[in-house]
Amino acid sequence: MTHVSVGDLTIGNDRPLTVIAGPCQLESADHAQMIAGRMKEACDAAGAQYVFKASYDKANRTSLDGARGMGIDEGLKVLESVARTNQIPVITDVHSEAQCAIAADVVDIIQIPAFLCRQTDMLLAAGNSGAAINVKKGQFLAPWEMENIVTKIESTGNRRILLTERGTTFGYNTLVVDMRSLPQMAQTGYPVVMDATHSVQQPGGRGGSSGGQREFAPVMARAAAAVGVGGIFMETHQDPDNAPCDGPNMIYLDQMPKLIETLMQFDAMAKANPLRI
Repeated sequence: MTHVSVGDLTIGNDRPLTVIAGPCQLESADHAQMIAGRMKEACDAAGAQYVFKASYDKANRTSLDGARGMGIDEGLKVLESVARTNQIPVITDVHSEAQCAIAADVVDIIQIPAFLCRQTDMLLAAGNSGAAINVKKGQFLAPWEMENIVTKIESTGNRRILLTERGTTFGYNTLVVDMRSLPQMAQTGYPVVMDATHSVQQPGGRGGSSGGQREFAPVMARAAAAVGVGGIFMETHQDPDNAPCDGPNMIYLDQMPKLIETLMQFDAMAKANPLRI
């Protein structure tokens, strides 16, 4: 079983749970610092490891009019400040081969979006960046197909890999999650992460934007923690209904401390009695 070191953290399927959380996109430096500070406090209180997540660009919006974010230059400055101020690792999406090395100079983990997870040149550029890499499983892939993605990244010599489940396309505007995918992806040996908020997204469900059912995000998080995973990914916001993107599936920030406390209880039971598949 592989452990992935990120800053002062060690992420693994047999290690205490890592929470990867933050807003969908960077809105301002003050907003990012506020959410990072609140989340770090909640994770410290519950005994969870914490990585701050936010995107400097949302390049796969449903509509041309969708809010994209502050861009790579300003966004990376904010992420660097968040990491330094709060002494926490940070993660952000990359959307092209060229962005991999640029982002890796600042952030601890670069994230490959689900729609790009099979792009060979993208994966090789990410691997060669030297950063830890979180690959979102495409909505069009079976969990056992992630082995091919792992092989591509490993060919660069980089074995700091995380694999994230975020749901599978099931008809129009609907995703489903097969919890068997978590232990199946764990058979690669790498840490598995459950994306609890994007798995309740309804892609394109509002015509010009995605819908979602945020009330079910804690259900996904609790189920995954009970299975036993390396991390839980959750987007959060103090006012999701007025967030610039993915508001319908983001969890209210004030609900996160209790949820994380609950997840750690499930995690302790799962890690004390691990599944054998």
